[in-house]
Amino acid sequence: MKFAEFKDGMVIKGGPVTVTEAEILEFARKYDPQWFHTDPQRAAAGRWGGLISSGWHTCALAMRMAVDAALHDSESFGSPGLGEVRWRTPVRPGDTLHLHARVQGARHSSSRPDLGIINWAWTVVNQHDESVLEMDATSLFDLSGNN
Repeated sequence: MKFAEFKDGMVIKGGPVTVTEAEILEFARKYDPQWFHTDPQRAAAGRWGGLISSGWHTCALAMRMAVDAALHDSESFGSPGLGEVRWRTPVRPGDTLHLHARVQGARHSSSRPDLGIINWAWTVVNQHDESVLEMDATSLFDLSGNN
């Protein structure tokens, strides 16, 4: 989507993405090697009753869905950061995730008219419509025509 297509209040949907045990293990072994992400046997006896995905893995999956649904052909060039990130329900092997991203604001920068700014709230839900991730994001768009 182009920056001009983003409107306040619109909801952009992405996914589905089905999470596999192999992906959970691969991500966790590289980036978040805690036992409840990397050891299925120990995780089965732990607090979560089984292997769960790293929250950072869930964020990466959300980012992929946002790119596929909205950012892949846009003028987007980055983000100054995130607001709150909340992991609500653990993601488990076999879960199928969907993104719902609500645009909360689309505006031109007051100091740089060639800069577009989108504020949006991302919610990722599983196949049971349970929220697994809620995140406030900001995306920047280069409107100078030089992207």
